[in-house]
Amino acid sequence: MKYGVVAFPSKKLQDLANGYRKRYDPHYSQITPHMTVKGVFDADESEIREVAEAIRNVAKKQKPFELSVSKVSSFAPITNTIYFKVSPNDDLLTLHSALNNEQFFGPLPEYAFVPHVTIAQSLTSGEHDDIIGQLKMIGVDHTEIVDRIHLLYQLEDGSWTVYETFRLQEEN
Repeated sequence: MKYGVVAFPSKKLQDLANGYRKRYDPHYSQITPHMTVKGVFDADESEIREVAEAIRNVAKKQKPFELSVSKVSSFAPITNTIYFKVSPNDDLLTLHSALNNEQFFGPLPEYAFVPHVTIAQSLTSGEHDDIIGQLKMIGVDHTEIVDRIHLLYQLEDGSWTVYETFRLQEEN
């Protein structure tokens, strides 16, 4: 089964993202707007219990982090994906590193960590070029504190649902 770890932003930012996703993201109905902190990995039922325990241990040592979005950006020309760029900060980078290393379950990330909330994907180059400028001009400015992460799993229909939620609660 496929799993991943995400942070869900507030309803306010989700609503803003969904305003674009309804039109520009074919995965709109499969997953709520989110920021991935550990990409997709495979695990069976016994392994996922170990993974959940490992995530629980990571979450106990991590502080809640600031999720600050201040611009629209794109992964073009690699992919025609448009996203709200999340400003990296020490707490977020520490969390990502704790979930993505040789000692932690699953593969190492294929790309450098670019924290973001996707608002458009699977666009043709023409579609991408038509809307990126407009979205950059409209812009975005949102900041909040995220105090939990979620282990998700993928259902047979391709949609994702929460397996377990973990509070970030740094223990001294």
